[in-house]
Amino acid sequence: MQWMTLFKKEMVENWRNKKWVWVPLVFILLAVMDPISNYYMADILGAVGGLPDGAVFEMPDFTPPEVVMMSLGQLSSLGVLIIVLISMGTISGEIKNGVSELILVKPISYTNYITAKWTALMLLSWGALIIGMLGSWYYINILYGEISIADFLSTVFFYGLWLTFIVSLSIFFNTISKTPGLVAFLTILTIMVMSALTKVFQHLLEWSPNNLSSYIMQMLIEGNIPSNLTGTALTTVGLSILLLIFSIVIFRKREIAN
Repeated sequence: MQWMTLFKKEMVENWRNKKWVWVPLVFILLAVMDPISNYYMADILGAVGGLPDGAVFEMPDFTPPEVVMMSLGQLSSLGVLIIVLISMGTISGEIKNGVSELILVKPISYTNYITAKWTALMLLSWGALIIGMLGSWYYINILYGEISIADFLSTVFFYGLWLTFIVSLSIFFNTISKTPGLVAFLTILTIMVMSALTKVFQHLLEWSPNNLSSYIMQMLIEGNIPSNLTGTALTTVGLSILLLIFSIVIFRKREIAN
């Protein structure tokens, strides 16, 4: 009952802040931008003009898996940034404003407090991802070729694990700092460092969460789930759970100390 009350509070707050409106809309825009623009690029350039007389501009023929990865590429940059921005003040903002003290004065479990916020952010992130990728899938099937429903669902599921990790990482830094801007900076910095380390030590970090997108591409091309994708997915889930546990422990110690 206590957890559900906290969860409903978060959901209502996200709705009042219009996050349930603008976040999915932005994800749709990001996901469909490349499939549409690349397909009509020759027509766009012809309409705009500026090409020499007699010049012919030919776009390469993209396969459906390549276009899916274009959509994921946009979500991996701007989409992840949006997730970080909407989550950076989830806990740190309440700590800074003293709201968390008012809430935790009551006999409220720290675990319930953290997990309710995490779940609300997860639903928002996964909801935006599903809606955005549905738009991408629609245009890919019309303009480029068929992506089966099984491949679509697998892509959304495995990429959703990456967003799960991002949310968990942001929640973790929320419990460390009470400055939302610093939370966003640390989250993005960690992602960048992980990406660099994964590229440098590729042979040692085959199951790094940063490899999810490349293994998804392999899955779409080969038509089956690679073992490395399964291993990376399990690693990502494990790290997300650990981050959530550490978040609860750190937050509890911090509040008790205060």
